[in-house]
Amino acid sequence: MRGWLLLALTLGLAASITLSEATLVVLAVWLVVGPRPAEAPRVGWPLLGPLAAFAVWTVIAALASPRPVESLVAARGLLTLGAFYVVLHALPDARAAERFATGLFVAVAAVALLSIVQVGFCPADGTVASGPAPVRLLMRKCARARGFFSIYMTLAGVLTPLLVSALPRLALGGRTVVWALPAWLVGVLALGLTSVRGAWVGFATGGVGCALILRRRWLVLGALVLVVAVALVVEPGLLRRVKSVGDLADDTTRDRLAMLDAGLGLAIAHPITGIGPGQVKRLYPLVAPPEALRRSTSHLHDTPLQIVVERGLPGLAAWIAIWVGFFGRAARVLKRVPATDERGRALVLGSMAAVAAFLVAGLFEYNFGDTEVLLVALSLMALPFVVERDLAQAQATGRSD
Repeated sequence: MRGWLLLALTLGLAASITLSEATLVVLAVWLVVGPRPAEAPRVGWPLLGPLAAFAVWTVIAALASPRPVESLVAARGLLTLGAFYVVLHALPDARAAERFATGLFVAVAAVALLSIVQVGFCPADGTVASGPAPVRLLMRKCARARGFFSIYMTLAGVLTPLLVSALPRLALGGRTVVWALPAWLVGVLALGLTSVRGAWVGFATGGVGCALILRRRWLVLGALVLVVAVALVVEPGLLRRVKSVGDLADDTTRDRLAMLDAGLGLAIAHPITGIGPGQVKRLYPLVAPPEALRRSTSHLHDTPLQIVVERGLPGLAAWIAIWVGFFGRAARVLKRVPATDERGRALVLGSMAAVAAFLVAGLFEYNFGDTEVLLVALSLMALPFVVERDLAQAQATGRSD
């Protein structure tokens, strides 16, 4: 049962938020009431302190907002954080974790291939007016790759950590590369076709950082440069998009700067509990500077800024503590993995690089508030702790022997 539920979760994370959320609920119930082998390893609750602190302060910020009921409803996204523990408890060992990571990579690569077809056959007006309903739905707003998701930003947010997390396993070589490398290249091309610049920056940061730690760093770095160069040649529009990064004449850049200005003003005015979750959409029209192109928005396209505006400085501190705790503990796990266990090291390093890419991309987009993207990041976050559990069990077994 657990195996089938993990398969359903993999498919849901790649293509359907409804399937992934429903599967997580069923999987959580199964883990509580289902059969448990007598020799099953003890599963801990890593990062519980910072996660609980963030959740508690979010509720406090919601109750302190001018519209507490509305803010509490907006704060229901806290339940998504539980996916971290569900995945951690559902994966019995590192081999299962590797199968899960590989399955998720394959599923998302298939969606990436579909998204390339989506853009390739997209009409000039960006939509299909006739044909079967599934085709019309798939080809709706098809000018930028989005796969099965409602918007291209979500596809970019899902692809970024998954592509980065796969790099250490690809660097191991072997027969897997024969099929995994083409799938990875398909994913990179689909990421380019989303035209989401923040995701590109996150992918580059995570990929380069990951490559510098790998033993075959120059090979991986060379491959990354080659992939980017080929993508720019194949699709010249990507180069124009890259050149617009930081260009003050670009409308998107100017609008993001206006959001930054408004967000900092709100954070300074409400430093302790913020304005409350879900309240940006109500206050932004009142504080948006004259140069802002859009006069209303539900988020500020910057995760740390959104957190501090909604939850104040204590909320931001708790949110930062989650990631500090993750990287600190994952780094300790990486040191403990034997040098001979290349697959275990690749799993941990890939997870760390993926989370780094997720956080960097979040400087340009509120991906922490995108449930589909957050679920993927949380799932990848769980992998080092599965490896840690295996190490503890192996150590305990060695002592008992």
